[in-house]
This record gives sequence, structure tokens and C-alpha cells, in this order.
Amino acid sequence: MTTNPLVLVANAKAGTLAAFTIADDALRPASVSNVGPGCSTFAVDDVRNLVYTTVREPEPAIVTLALDPATGGLSEASRRGIDDPLAYLALANNGTLVLGASYHGSWGAAWPSKDGVLGEPTSRVEHENLHAVVPTADGNHAYFVSLGDDLIAPVALLEDGFRALDVVECPEGSGPRHLILSDDETSAYLITEFTGEVIRFDRDATSGRLTRAESVPGYDPARNLHTSRYGAKPLDEHLIWGADLHLAGEGRWLLASERTESTIVTISLDEQDRLGETVAITDTEKQPRGFGVSANGSRVVVVGERSGHATLYRVLSDGSLKAVDRVPTGDGPNWVRFV
Repeated sequence: MTTNPLVLVANAKAGTLAAFTIADDALRPASVSNVGPGCSTFAVDDVRNLVYTTVREPEPAIVTLALDPATGGLSEASRRGIDDPLAYLALANNGTLVLGASYHGSWGAAWPSKDGVLGEPTSRVEHENLHAVVPTADGNHAYFVSLGDDLIAPVALLEDGFRALDVVECPEGSGPRHLILSDDETSAYLITEFTGEVIRFDRDATSGRLTRAESVPGYDPARNLHTSRYGAKPLDEHLIWGADLHLAGEGRWLLASERTESTIVTISLDEQDRLGETVAITDTEKQPRGFGVSANGSRVVVVGERSGHATLYRVLSDGSLKAVDRVPTGDGPNWVRFV
């Protein structure tokens, strides 16, 4: 089994998952697995060596893949048909519960999983254009993010499903998109698609309640981007197009991507995980819809939905990103995870 970090990249247009290893600051191709058209979001169960992903054709489905950690190769193990394609997948309860958010269907759901085989959905929540779902590490809560309703919908996780809690309102017209939690899970960070804000929320671990705190731009204000809206064409109108966010540098930095200007913004975090200043802006792959950060926070892989390439960065001590390698991935890459 390889001791080098393994990186998986979903190529939505190609319908493939590409695997790379990182060695000596180089991205080295390991394998390419055909999955199906629309292959995008995925979640990794590294205990059972399983990868859950989604496809759009021949019908929308969650596909369970067996992962060979030595080669990065993937083979289909199971498939569960669903009503609509998913924008986000996540695992809870030590990999025995699969959570999904459907943007086009405007619903979220939970499926019990036994060794990768999904049962019937057990719980469902409905909000417009759900774009993400993020469970807590303690297994008590998860957060569905609704781009269309401008809200976050917390749920209490159960053994085989979830129970809806009171929603958290977000700024009107902001388009909430992706959410992550601080390492100690006392803060949640949200990126909005239409206004490009990174918003921090204080999180109560007992109740799961989120309380909005400070916010900062997750894009470069000097590039004359304008607020976007549902149904707009950001590239044609030069509008803000926020996408993804992750922590890096052992929790010292928050990274946010914006797709119209194709940038990664580095934001400092203080000792209480509060948002600080923008310390670096990195021009990156064209249309960076998704990126990933290594477990130790020292390496970042950014893919360009319109470039078909991935760039490997080293996170420097001042929060800036240094490009150290670039490789082709496949057509339409938009999701990255380190294994």
C-alpha cells in the first residue's frame, strides 16, 4: 500500500474519477475509473475503503465504489436510484448513514448503509436548491444549506436518519452554498454564491444552534465584480460566483474560491477561529468550482472546471499559496478530496 497521499478528482463531463498520488511535491497519475456522466460530488469511507458518488445518467443514482488504496482504482459495488441528481454527499454515524442534498430536486435525505449497500431513504427535508450537507464529527447534528431559500437547515442526527430543527436565516439574496466546521466545531463557516461572503457562525455543540457572527469577502474586491442572482450568467455579466471553502495551515487560514475571476482568497483566523483579514489572493485554475486540502493542511489541490487541469499548491507560513505542480485531470473536474 502506498504511503504517499492519494487525491481523488471527479471529472463531471468525462464521467470519471481520477486518482493521483503526491510525492516530492508532484501530482502523479495513478488511475482513471469510469463512473458515469455527471460524476461529481463524492464522499470517502476510508475505514471500509469505499467511495460514494453520484451520476446523472442513465438515471440519477448514488453509486458505491470499492477503492483500492494501493492504486486508486475504483470498481462499482452497489447502486441506489434516486429522484434527482445530488449536489453534495456526506457520511455520518461512522459511515453507516449517507446524507445527500439535491439542488435540482430541492430536497435532502438520509440513507442507511451496510457495507456500502444503501437502504431506502429514512428521512427527508425540503428547501429550495439545497447545495450542501455537513455532519458534525460527534454524530449529533448535520447542516443542510439552501441556496434558494437563503438559509441553513440544522438537523439532529439519529441512528438511521435525522430530525429537522429550527432553520437559520442567512442574508437575503446571498445564495448560501457550502459550509465547513472549525476543528473544534465551535464555529461554522459559510460561503455564499451570489455575494461571495464568507460568514462565520458561533455553534452551540449541545443544541446545534448557529448564531451569525462576522463576515468578510471571499473574493477580490479590486476586480469590480458585482452581486449575482439566481438564473444570472456570471461570466457574461462579470458577477460574483462563490464556490468552495476549506481550512488550511493547521486551522490558521481559511481558503475560499471564486469562479468568475478564478481566484483562491486566503483569510486569516485568530485563536478563537474568528475571521480576520485577507492575506493573499491567488489566481488559479479556470473556474475553480472545487478544491481540497490535505489532512495536515500543508497542501492544496485546485481543479478548473473549464481548464481540465489540477494545480498542487504548498501553503506557505504567511498563508500564500505556492504552485508546485500542474497536471491534466479529465473533462470538467469539479470535486477534490484527499484520502
